[in-house]
Amino acid sequence: MYSISQTDGQRLSTIVGCLIGVAAALGLELYRRFAQLTEVRLVLFGNEMSFATKADMRQAAQRMFFQAATRVATRPLEDCSGNLREALTSLNTLFTLYRELLESYTTPPPPAKGDSVYELALDILTFELAPFLAKWHPSLKDFEDRYPGQDESEWPQNAAFRAELGQLQERLRPYVIGLGEIAGIRDPERHLHPSRRSV
Repeated sequence: MYSISQTDGQRLSTIVGCLIGVAAALGLELYRRFAQLTEVRLVLFGNEMSFATKADMRQAAQRMFFQAATRVATRPLEDCSGNLREALTSLNTLFTLYRELLESYTTPPPPAKGDSVYELALDILTFELAPFLAKWHPSLKDFEDRYPGQDESEWPQNAAFRAELGQLQERLRPYVIGLGEIAGIRDPERHLHPSRRSV
């Protein structure tokens, strides 16, 4: 520092320029490391998507992963157990939560390059949850209104509902695992398996 303070003119300008260049390079590297994720590539139902998200996208993916991973959307509903009305209510709540994320004024615009985590949420809503809820909610409601107080096991479409719910869960799993990968969760698939711990 003393030597630099004793210089003047062109030599001083060169030294200052080098220091500014080094500082700029270090700042750019820090931004690259902390403001952006490593690119995540997903293949969902034959379509390849790439995500180079920033912190806000990562946080959104994490919220969506946790919501789906803790609901019947990914949790098995065993035969002859579980409540079908509660299962539909849980799926409807997930639909509402995802739609609120898409409609929020804080939702960032789509990236100029690559895909957005909100595209995954939109696909989950329009191609998976909406058709399932539109079919089964009115059907179960009709049974409940016609036979108040009667057990769901007496519903003639009980077995068909459970079978289609299982198919829906299988289709949702790749989406939810993808959300976990974008969020940076280590091995997100393991959170979707039934617990093997003994009680």
